Amino acid sequence: MTRFLTALLAAGLAISAAQAQTLRIGLREDPDILDPTLARTFVGRIVFASLCDKLFDINERLEIVPQLATRYVWDDAQTLTITLRPGVRFHDGETMDAQAVVYSLTRHLTMQGSFRRGEINAMTRAEVVDPLTVRIHLSAPFSPFLAQLTDRAGMIVSPKAAEAAGAQFGLRPVCAGPFRFVERVAQDRIVVDRFPDYWDAGQIHLQRIIYLPIPDDTVRFANLQAGALDLVQTLAATDVPAAQRNPRLRVSMSDELGYQGITFNIAHGPRSETPLGRDARVRRAFDLALDRETINQVVFGGQNTPTAQAVPPASPFHVRSLAVPKRDVARARALLREAGVRTPVRVVLTVPNNPELRQVAEVIQAMTAEAGFEVQINAMEFASSLQAAARGDFEAYLLAWSGRTDPDGNLWSFVHSRGPQNDGRYSNPEVDRLLDAARVESDVEKRVALYEQMYRHYLLEDQGRIYLWHRKNIVAHTARLSGFVPVPDGLIRVQGLRLSN
Repeated sequence: MTRFLTALLAAGLAISAAQAQTLRIGLREDPDILDPTLARTFVGRIVFASLCDKLFDINERLEIVPQLATRYVWDDAQTLTITLRPGVRFHDGETMDAQAVVYSLTRHLTMQGSFRRGEINAMTRAEVVDPLTVRIHLSAPFSPFLAQLTDRAGMIVSPKAAEAAGAQFGLRPVCAGPFRFVERVAQDRIVVDRFPDYWDAGQIHLQRIIYLPIPDDTVRFANLQAGALDLVQTLAATDVPAAQRNPRLRVSMSDELGYQGITFNIAHGPRSETPLGRDARVRRAFDLALDRETINQVVFGGQNTPTAQAVPPASPFHVRSLAVPKRDVARARALLREAGVRTPVRVVLTVPNNPELRQVAEVIQAMTAEAGFEVQINAMEFASSLQAAARGDFEAYLLAWSGRTDPDGNLWSFVHSRGPQNDGRYSNPEVDRLLDAARVESDVEKRVALYEQMYRHYLLEDQGRIYLWHRKNIVAHTARLSGFVPVPDGLIRVQGLRLSN
């Protein structure tokens, strides 16, 4: 904490008057690898918003809008033709064309360790029609496909740079975004500079952006108040009143698309061999020991929305019949007795190391103790906790997902037995069937009915995970910054941003 305050407040990272258009953004964590094929952190997506344009984007109304593409047409239910924007260059000077798009999509689909594979695995191949036209072939109709191209699966990388760097591409990414990569110092800063040949250069008014990972909410907010940061990607709910009272600051709040939940290790290596991993009744007891609304009030001042599913209430895909469970300690204890486990049931809860989530974990620890659990809190640096989860080195993991416009983006990769982010290795053939059927169905009501059936198995029978609440996107920035447009995905889009003196 002292290091950040001293370094930022005293030196201001050596930002001089000549560098007045340098924007300093405080991030909640340090991103993982800066390779859109391999990355999975939300804060990484914030950095990618300056580095890597996508085929499509979403706007504040959640409409899909062109970015590197200019138009698209479904030739039939399984064939998508995309027209590309002319005159686009990568940061290495290479042309962004149909061949680069085919290369990037194929990389997302086939690269070892890709987290995009589950998002676009309906694609069988992509082909070059002409330098500005790509045709994509799907194995079956796939309702979420276009929405998947509004995020990392739609980011196009320089084939020349990617081939030259190989597995090290994420150390120095080369894309076609408004800013180019300059340097990264782990746990300290990521620096990007304005790319003068950007296709939409008229919308870029900043010369440099410095992303600063500061996990401590108090330190991050203190640096914003002192002027050492210009924007913080997230503000603790308890700091909102103080920020709103400060005439030098502006606060933007919006509902996010994702959720906060607890992932259980059910079948991923030795650490799944626990009462929690082996028996759905134990997991259900853990859920019934929790009071979501109390957690929301105690830690977040009531800002969040308690939930029992992956999709927020504002979405047309929200399952209305799935109510938030009420706390029932007596029933939780009865389930543990039915399971025949010795109490207290010991559970190691892995938590990203920031003050809010540590406090959440402490409340969970106290609540579950009343039902017969003994929770040990394992606080880890965020990217390290993701790596631990990916290798099965956890029992229960308090993890958020920032969310996608299509519900498939909140479910398939995490729940399906082949999902690349199914860290707990949950598997149920009927759940797989229902998730796959929802991908093919285009009618909203029919898709909701499929998700309702899926939840019945996943949550009510198997208790594959716990959904806790939908968060608020709370961004705070200096009043000198103009042009910020809040979008429900929580990303900081740099187009139109200006800093006044």
